[in-house]
Amino acid sequence: MTVAMRDVKDVIPDHSGLSLRVLEYCLTTKRLVDEAKQPGFSAEHLDALAQFVAVDEFERVGNFKEVMTWPGYVAFLAAWMPTSDWECSFRRISEVGNLVFLELEERMGGGAVNSASIYEFDDAGMIRHLDIYLQMPMPDSLKPAAYKET
Repeated sequence: MTVAMRDVKDVIPDHSGLSLRVLEYCLTTKRLVDEAKQPGFSAEHLDALAQFVAVDEFERVGNFKEVMTWPGYVAFLAAWMPTSDWECSFRRISEVGNLVFLELEERMGGGAVNSASIYEFDDAGMIRHLDIYLQMPMPDSLKPAAYKET
């Protein structure tokens, strides 16, 4: 089944609650990635994301199983954003209790990956944990024989 992709800003009116907070976090990230190309961008600009995050307990587990606290994630984003041309398209979102599951197609540097991000919220509606999962083509050098074309 193919899921039609839409721009994140176009799906905002269809959502509320924690799902809306995740979509707003995503749009804020995109805005900051674009602004990071301007002179004077620094980690302080990432305070715009902190409004969504329980910064004292935040933990992010990334696509390579790297674990970051909020200060580490801010340092990572401050280095990554100025060099990234990141954009995304919305696939779907689901909310269950204090968890939100967001699926995107993410594009950077001419390539695209499918991502699934799981946001866990605290009782105050702040992001306390974020897990990132990616789907991408397997490099030919890593493909087992069963995957190689015959």
